[in-house]
Amino acid sequence: MHILFAGGGTAGHINPALAIAGVIKQKHPDAKISYIGTAKKLEAKLVPAAGYDFYTIDVAGFQRKLTPKNVVRNISAVAKAVTASVKSKKLLKKLKPDVVIGTGGYVSGPVLKQAQKLGIKTAIHEQNAFPGITTKMLAAGADCVMLAFPEAEKHLKLNKKPVITGNPVRKELLDVEKNEARKKLGIGDKPLILSFGGSLGARPINEAVTELIKWHNPSGNFYHIHATGKTGYDTMCENLSDITLNDKISIKEYIYDMDVCMAAADLVIGRAGAITLSEISACGKAAILIPSPYVSENHQYHNAMTLKNVGAAEVIEEKYLTGDKLIDTVKTLCNDKLTLKTMAENAKKNAITDANERIYVQVMELYKNSK
Repeated sequence: MHILFAGGGTAGHINPALAIAGVIKQKHPDAKISYIGTAKKLEAKLVPAAGYDFYTIDVAGFQRKLTPKNVVRNISAVAKAVTASVKSKKLLKKLKPDVVIGTGGYVSGPVLKQAQKLGIKTAIHEQNAFPGITTKMLAAGADCVMLAFPEAEKHLKLNKKPVITGNPVRKELLDVEKNEARKKLGIGDKPLILSFGGSLGARPINEAVTELIKWHNPSGNFYHIHATGKTGYDTMCENLSDITLNDKISIKEYIYDMDVCMAAADLVIGRAGAITLSEISACGKAAILIPSPYVSENHQYHNAMTLKNVGAAEVIEEKYLTGDKLIDTVKTLCNDKLTLKTMAENAKKNAITDANERIYVQVMELYKNSK
């Protein structure tokens, strides 16, 4: 059995592919796993590190805003699209995969398109509530379309019913119990706020959380763990240097034990990436979501609204985010324990915790039909 993945650009496209590949390898140790990505993006590091064969094509996305610079970029993108299609076809003929799975990003486009033309079984896994351009272009020709959010279906033209699988969630996040996690962190009964803006950091979130910490620091009424991201640690520490933080507050650049911190938390504040929301739901946490406005199709806003609509989260768009707005929202939620509990329960009800198994079943069905 040979399964080939195509996807990349961001961790949100790569990690689901690696999670699916891991399940296949666990169940079928002799299975061959290959991956096609780009040489300059994150997949070039993550995929070889996971031990899978990695091949590259050169492809770029098209710029929608027509400026002189973007016109030049689009001309280059057209040329790359042609050469990427040619190379994808050659790689597919050489590798002869049984199934090709696309997990999004521009790189998956030419690979899946050529696989469809060659009659190879193809599957798409869409992580977001608002599908990306590549998914929209290729969904109708795919043998199987897997969606993390049911809401995504209305944005697609499909020839067959999609399968709702959810997003793969790391096993360790499902295995940690709240009281056990709080013991590991050495914290007591007061509410724990967990906040973060992504591995690189998000300046607006760091600034608003700085004001939130200054508000609750004197009372000592909250435990608070905040990850600034790579670019924000020094600035945030400097902005808090005029106060003495109590011992319930922890400022980190990155959270390495996210499974423990998420399990222990009473309220999560963060972006609305698809995998983050799946983890929040799987752990059953109330959330304040601040969607990134800088992503394609504004898909984080659509992701966030899936939890908002089931009563599991409050959403603050970044253009409306201030320290005072965040403080008021935290104050309202944490002063109403019943609401916080209900939000957590609603998040858990919305969770799909067997996504890996659902996806595996679909891949195996395609593999059987490829013979």
